[in-house]
Amino acid sequence: MSQGIDAGGAPRPVGAYPHARRVGDLLLMSGIGPRDPATNTVPGNEHDAGGKLVGHDIAAQTRAVFANVRAVLEASGARWEDLVDVTVFLTDMANDFTAYNAVWAEYFPDPATAPCRTTLGIDALPTPIAIELKCIAAFKE
Repeated sequence: MSQGIDAGGAPRPVGAYPHARRVGDLLLMSGIGPRDPATNTVPGNEHDAGGKLVGHDIAAQTRAVFANVRAVLEASGARWEDLVDVTVFLTDMANDFTAYNAVWAEYFPDPATAPCRTTLGIDALPTPIAIELKCIAAFKE
C-alpha cells in the first residue's frame, strides 16, 4: 500500500502527480525544481527587457531546489538526513556542474553520510529551470 504526499510548502507539480509517494519505509519523490512555492518564479533566472530568459544562477537555483526538497521531506514526516539517493538533472552540465557541486558540498559536507548521487546533463526541463532533483529517502525507525 502506498500513500501520495502533497506538500503545501513546495511548488505545485507541473502535471498530474504527487510530490512524493510513501511505500513502506521509503519515500519516492517526483522531480522537484527550484520554483518559488509562493510566486512560482524561478530564483536566479535572468531576463532581458523583453522578458526572454537570457541566463541563470545555478547556485541560487540549487539552494532553492534543496529548500523545496526539504519542504516535501518535512511534509512527508522525513528529514534531510533521511535522503539516501538523489538523481540530479542539469540543463547546462558544462557550465553549471562546478557551482552546483560546490553548493552540494555545503549541504552535504561529509561524503560518508551524504546520499548517493547521480548527475545527468539533459537538453531541457518542462519549465524554465536549470536543475531538477529526483530523490529517495528512507524513514528511520
